[in-house]
Amino acid sequence: MRDRLTDGLYGLGWSTVKKLPEPAAAALGRNIADIAWKRRGKSVLRLESNLARVVPDADPARLAELSKAGMRSYMRYWMESFRLPTWSADRVRESVEIHDIDRLMDGIASGRGVILALPHLANWDLAGVYLTRARGVPFTTVAERLKPETLYDRFVAYRESLGMEVLPHAGGSAFGTLARRLRAGGLVCLVADRDLSANGVEVKYFGETARMPAGPAMLAQQTGALLLPATLWFGDAPMMYGRVHPAIDVPETGTRAEKTSSMTQALADAYATGIADHPEDWHMLQRLWLADLEPQEERT
Repeated sequence: MRDRLTDGLYGLGWSTVKKLPEPAAAALGRNIADIAWKRRGKSVLRLESNLARVVPDADPARLAELSKAGMRSYMRYWMESFRLPTWSADRVRESVEIHDIDRLMDGIASGRGVILALPHLANWDLAGVYLTRARGVPFTTVAERLKPETLYDRFVAYRESLGMEVLPHAGGSAFGTLARRLRAGGLVCLVADRDLSANGVEVKYFGETARMPAGPAMLAQQTGALLLPATLWFGDAPMMYGRVHPAIDVPETGTRAEKTSSMTQALADAYATGIADHPEDWHMLQRLWLADLEPQEERT
């Protein structure tokens, strides 16, 4: 029953919110965010705990202010995402500005393949639509398996309708398919600041140890593709901004594990720069640092 309710609520969002006038959808998002923030549930408390590491000198009042802004940013992501299928290419083009995007476009033009790796900042779906609709660049991505299965199917269908090729995260076939896309000169986009396998690479992140997925670094080593970090942030609605950071090169020496560790740490450092500049747009409502994670046996 809970799974059916969850699926039904998301279905209602996709079918109803996109039909609302834009001011009404934005107001609805803010109201939902404010209600959730006032209830002080687990997600809000986790967001504040995460933000305390990002802004270590923030007092409780400042953290509360940031978490309220963070919940509004998170709901803006959802309200915009529900409405994205109705946005024209011109609307997308006028609403997104990416600094140093030539790093990405030149990499694609080179034919060597490009891995664009992002954290959970602002609206990564809108960034994807900007590439497919405004820039005419198709890409492949990976989606986390969600429960119920019908909800996962909704997400896949939604992202495919926006011009993305979506592979399931679970199973071992995704890596091979991504490698083939890269060897053919394609673009792979990955939201890669939270390890879903519990077998990721340990990195120093805002002064403490966290795990991040090894996939971006391993794909770059195996295929020779360019590895580019990117960060995003919201401006006044409807504007969103982003930055493509300098490429992360494969180290010339070291074992594969050592190279993967070094490259993943470089990704984490790039993410941290963007998150520190725009902490209110970081949508990390889950446990991330090892000090916060429960023992593996309690999470299985």
